[in-house]
Parts: sequence; structure tokens; C-alpha cells
Amino acid sequence: MDLLNITLNGIQPVEKQVMSEAQNRIDNLTKPIGSLGTLEEIAIKVAGISGKLYNTINKKNIIIMCADNGVVEEGVSTCPQEVTAVVTNNFTKDITGVCTLARFNGADITIVDIGVKEDFENPKIINKKIRYGTANMIKGPAMKRDEAIRAIETGIEMVDSLVKEGYNLFGTGEMGIGNTSTSAAVLSVLSGLDSSLVVGKGSGLTEKLYLNKIQVVQKSIYINSPDKNDIIDVLSKVGGLDIAGLCGCYLGAAKNRVPIVIDGFIASVAALCAYRLNPLVRDYMFPSHLSEELGATYVMKELDFEPMLNLKMRLGEGSGCPLAFSIIEASLYAINNMATLEEAKIMKDAFAYTGKE
Repeated sequence: MDLLNITLNGIQPVEKQVMSEAQNRIDNLTKPIGSLGTLEEIAIKVAGISGKLYNTINKKNIIIMCADNGVVEEGVSTCPQEVTAVVTNNFTKDITGVCTLARFNGADITIVDIGVKEDFENPKIINKKIRYGTANMIKGPAMKRDEAIRAIETGIEMVDSLVKEGYNLFGTGEMGIGNTSTSAAVLSVLSGLDSSLVVGKGSGLTEKLYLNKIQVVQKSIYINSPDKNDIIDVLSKVGGLDIAGLCGCYLGAAKNRVPIVIDGFIASVAALCAYRLNPLVRDYMFPSHLSEELGATYVMKELDFEPMLNLKMRLGEGSGCPLAFSIIEASLYAINNMATLEEAKIMKDAFAYTGKE
């Protein structure tokens, strides 16, 4: 709990003055004001995070939190629980969706076993196991309160360590069969929305299994009565170790003043948890894409974010992050290398028209 409290208290606001300077510089580049849209917003936001007018990305890393979920016993997924361990191992073989996209983008991956039911003899998987999967949340709390705190602190520790290695752009990924159920439960509690509005079909449920999934999530919330004003209580009762770990990653990124990208639905719910713990964290987050999962739109509304992309993706794993990395780096490169109006020998009045009547 000490690390969590220190982190929460250590998160500082972004540098508004530097953001203002970045805005002024961008407005004086050789283009109509605002014509690069979101690319301009990204560059200004990164300037506020780093405190520097000119920014480059040194090293990129997607942290993948892997954990099993006891609620799988209730038939909420078409995939057997063993798939969590199989895919966790496959990350190290560089053959999964996020692996190929990360390799294409030149990003690294950090694989964390924070609660998989199986033990690994694989040096490429970092063993931070807190327990062998969560308990079945329909029968009681998914985990103990102190376990949820340890999971959050694990995420903080991972970012702390990687920042020391020179990484200055992060992504969030996860692997855990059943984690769309836990994410929906957490979102339902935090948003006050009925579970039927936020529970999706995950890996492709039939209508019968989908209705069962909604009922399982509803019953889990009813049985555990999580306190929506106590994020740790919610995570411990109806959450997952992967969600808690990613929540810690966002907090760690904000503490270290580095940007961090949100992937899909599960990572978005973790971002919402981090935001509720400390609202300043939001200014360090960048949403990558709008997941096809039903609850994803609601999370984006809660966070007041507009995702960069909508590619109808719902893979998870952190697969949206390398795509967002490319956009962020393109934004910084363009802003760093464009000429000013003065350098281009163009009168500022020539671009006074912004395109709006």
C-alpha cells in the first residue's frame, strides 16, 4: 500500500505553460491553423507530459498482464481456461497479433504473469504471480483486498523499471480468458449502467451463452455489493488481476511523466480505475482504438476520450497500441520538422482562414 499511496501522491499535473508554447509554435508552422487536427493535439499533450517543446520517442514497450479468472467456471467464454497459459507462452514466440504488429512498429513487449493458473519455465515471462487465478466472483470476492493492491503496485513497478531502461512510450495489453466478464462487471459498478448494456460477446458467444454471461455478471455484483466509490473494493470483488495490474501501469506512467496508450475494452476499464484513483492520470493517457466490445463506447464516454482509430478490432493483447504508437510518432516528427511560416517565407495572414465559416 505504501507504493500505491506514494505514487498517487506523487502524480503531478502536466505542464500547461509548455502546452501553451507548443500550441503557439504549431500555430506558426507552415499550414492553416488546426489543419493537422488530432496530430496537433497529440504533440501538444506530449509536450505537457514531458515538459519539453520538442519530443522524440526513444523506446516503446507494451506491457501485457496475464492472469486467469475463476468466473470462467460459469461458462462465460467459449475458450477453455488453459488458453490463457498457451497464449502467454505464445507471446514469447513472437507469433501473436500484438507481437507481429509490435515488431512491425519497432516496439518491445514485456510479458507479466500476474496470476496465470499455470507455472512457467520461460525466462521471457516475468513472474509476478500474486495467486493462481482469481476466485469465481459469482461465489464471493474475486480476490482479497491486499491482493488487488499488490497487483496495482506490480503495474507501477513494471513501469518504474522500464523507464529506467530508457522506455518513454508505453502500451497496455492483457491476456486472460474470462476478462471481458470481469471488465464488464467493474464498468457496470463504476458507471451505474446495467450489465446488459456493457456485457459483450467476447470471443464469440452464442445468444444463449451471452444471456448467461449477462446474468453471471449481474449476480456477481449483487452477491459482492462492491462500493463504487472504493476502486480497490470493486477490483477485489468483481475485477481481475490483469485489470488491476494495468491500472497500476497507468499510475506508474503518470508518476514517471511518460505517455501511455490504452488498448481495447479491458485496458480501457483499467484506465477508468486509474482515473478514479487520481484524475490527473487522464492527461497521460492516449486512447488507441474503439474496441468492438459492447462496453467500450461507454468507457470512452466516461473518460471523455475519442479514440484515434476505429478498425472494428476486438483482439485485445495490446494489439491497438502499436498502431497508436505510429500515429504518436508521426505527430511528433511532423511538428518537430515542419518549417515555420517565417522560415517558409509565407505571411501568417495567408493561413488565417481555418476552414470554418
